[in-house]
Amino acid sequence: MKIGILSRKASLYSTSRLLEAAKQRGHETQVIDYTRCYMNITSHKPQVLLRGEPQVFDAVIPRIGASKTFYGTAVVRQFEMMNVFSANESQAIARSRDKLRALQLLAAEGVGLPVTGFARSTRDIAGLIKLVNGAPLIIKLLEGTQGVGVVMAETNKAAESVIAAFAQLDANILVQEFIKEAGGADIRAFIVDGKVVASMMRQGPEGEFRSNLHRGGSASKIKLTPEERSTAVRSAKILGLKVAGVDMLRSNHGPVVMEVNSSPGLEGIENATGIDIAAAIVEFLEEHATRGRTKDRIKG
Repeated sequence: MKIGILSRKASLYSTSRLLEAAKQRGHETQVIDYTRCYMNITSHKPQVLLRGEPQVFDAVIPRIGASKTFYGTAVVRQFEMMNVFSANESQAIARSRDKLRALQLLAAEGVGLPVTGFARSTRDIAGLIKLVNGAPLIIKLLEGTQGVGVVMAETNKAAESVIAAFAQLDANILVQEFIKEAGGADIRAFIVDGKVVASMMRQGPEGEFRSNLHRGGSASKIKLTPEERSTAVRSAKILGLKVAGVDMLRSNHGPVVMEVNSSPGLEGIENATGIDIAAAIVEFLEEHATRGRTKDRIKG
């Protein structure tokens, strides 16, 4: 099988691991920078080209950066027009990257979430803060990633100031309850084809409420409860993702989902668990790519 890995850099850990796993299993594999591709959009012979050469694959693995979502999903969509199987479909990637849309879809299906408010106007900041049970609370920019644009306000006054400041940036903001009992730790479940293939707990350093590993957090292997496993699998399915990282917190009322990532990193979780996740993704392609293009039927 000929596999294309859509990634900005072949040297990135996740990209290099996928390349290594695919080649070890005997597949012809190439990393292509999707931002340098261009497309021939035609009903008879759609093409994706790079340096004048048509890019022809049986399957692609999208590793689309958050800041390049619009163009990256356009490239994935073009491959779908060419009947190329994609590990994650363009619609599902776009759905997961829109944090508000993703939370609304998860909430509609009864998935546990932190109490969340969304606003643009600052005319009733007090009402927004009250909605999520007051400080301490978490304030997020919708466009933020990897912990950037995420602030914890420990008092209502501080929350009012941060919300007002974000509003001055003409930004869309989410306000969420702070899950104190999580203790600065979260859980990532890695989903491939409707199954949890690996899971880890990430613990933020002392004094840091964000557990992102690149911010100094640590990771360890963890066994999920049946409810956590079910929540992770359901969340990926609701958003239409076949490959996903589902981030959850352990709250007093069960697991709550923070985010569903369509391009989850492999380094932290492979090192923490010793599981070859890259191989699991390639096996998923082997099983499904020959069946033809998948169909996204999710509403929203």
